[in-house]
Amino acid sequence: MKAPLFICLLLCFQQLAFFPIASTANQGDNLSKLIKSRKSENTPNAGTWVALEFANKEYSPVCVGNQSGSMDADKIDALPGQPEGVDFNQYAGYVTVDPAAGRALFYYFVESPKNSDTNPLVLWLNGGPGCSSLGYGAMEELGPFRVNSDGKTLFRNEYAWNDVANVIFLESPAGVGFSYSNTSSDYTTVGDNRTAEDSYTFLVNWLERFPQYKSRDFYIAGESYAGHYVPQLAYTILSKNKITNQTVINLKGIAIGNAWIDDNTSNQGIYDYYWTHALNSDETHAAITKNCDFVTGNLTRQCIQYLDQGDEEVGDIDIYNIYYPLCDPSAPKRPPVGSVNDFDPCSDNYVASYLNLPEVQKALHTINTTWSACSHVGWTDSPSTILPTIKQLIDSGLRLWVYSGDIDGRVPITSSRYSINTFKLPVETAWRPWYSNEEVGGYVVGYKGLVLTTVRGAGHTVPSYQPERALNMISSFLKGTLPPSS
Repeated sequence: MKAPLFICLLLCFQQLAFFPIASTANQGDNLSKLIKSRKSENTPNAGTWVALEFANKEYSPVCVGNQSGSMDADKIDALPGQPEGVDFNQYAGYVTVDPAAGRALFYYFVESPKNSDTNPLVLWLNGGPGCSSLGYGAMEELGPFRVNSDGKTLFRNEYAWNDVANVIFLESPAGVGFSYSNTSSDYTTVGDNRTAEDSYTFLVNWLERFPQYKSRDFYIAGESYAGHYVPQLAYTILSKNKITNQTVINLKGIAIGNAWIDDNTSNQGIYDYYWTHALNSDETHAAITKNCDFVTGNLTRQCIQYLDQGDEEVGDIDIYNIYYPLCDPSAPKRPPVGSVNDFDPCSDNYVASYLNLPEVQKALHTINTTWSACSHVGWTDSPSTILPTIKQLIDSGLRLWVYSGDIDGRVPITSSRYSINTFKLPVETAWRPWYSNEEVGGYVVGYKGLVLTTVRGAGHTVPSYQPERALNMISSFLKGTLPPSS
């Protein structure tokens, strides 16, 4: 039962405790674990997203705390070890999303160096499920800084997305990164539904804290398991915009990268990608094709045996970028000041060291705790497909892009193509190359209601490996134009 408003306001200001869930897992481990759980004769949590069935249920406004003074309190003076010449505002802090449970989500927000008062607002979400948008998105991909190999200092990302947008990085759900709950059971009962609800509540409260962004064009972007998060949150926003008496969120579009959105097409895409990229034998591929029914998703024991054989044949490579070296912690460290054009495979280690420095946590206004990139949160609802939700978003007229780094073997371009092809959308702009810095940056095809684009030479975390191409791609998305044809 929802708390009365006066209790809600009171609880929003109470001091909250923290129950950390540290983990040595990374984003790859969490998604691999999820995919493995899908490969069974009785796949759990089958079906579509449950919120589709209850879109018209009676709605009570979310709890909105008094945000007066919170924006100024969240402003970051400077991050420890940041380079000179930082010319944009940074903010970080907590937004309470459930006062009764003591559940609060952590965010990091960077404004644009120029035109921050007119540039759009973008929310970035990493996947997992259970992985940090601060550790990955902000510190290894599209944020304004990367962490040097000393784990103590930062260097500038000259292709940061805050060049073209004001960007929020949200650690969600509670239990991920610095986000937490006073109610320990929240960590074992979380899933897609609560993640969408809490993220919506976060946004409503955040816009009260930063009221200058209330009417700003708003976009959501994310990768990997955010193929669930992003469409679900978008659908939640559109639904509640119609019935809420609170802030109407000016959602204009979503972009999802290397996104896990449908079990059947995604699994089929993985093993076809393995074979076409010389990671599987002809014999194994033929056996998978013969024994596995990816249309109904009815995977027999014999099918699963060949899928496992296909995984084993790949060997010990970075499946998230099949041509990139693995991290070797014993190898000589790279130069103390890194380059955004040369992604360091050991970046996870540097980020973890940096975000666990007491002075960094103080600057970020976090509770003193052990931060980890991914957390062991129990996932209770994870539908087998988000395709019906995406179809509803297409029908709503929302701008919708699916992008894919073309050397990711975990959620490869083949998976994205198979998923999109189920819609049978008319082609409005035929497949063609697009260009970045006088080179082919990728390929794009425009369907009626959806754009599919690749980013050439990028792995699962697209901006990590191709930051300039990723920035050009997202700039085109925000402008509502296809990437340049020359």
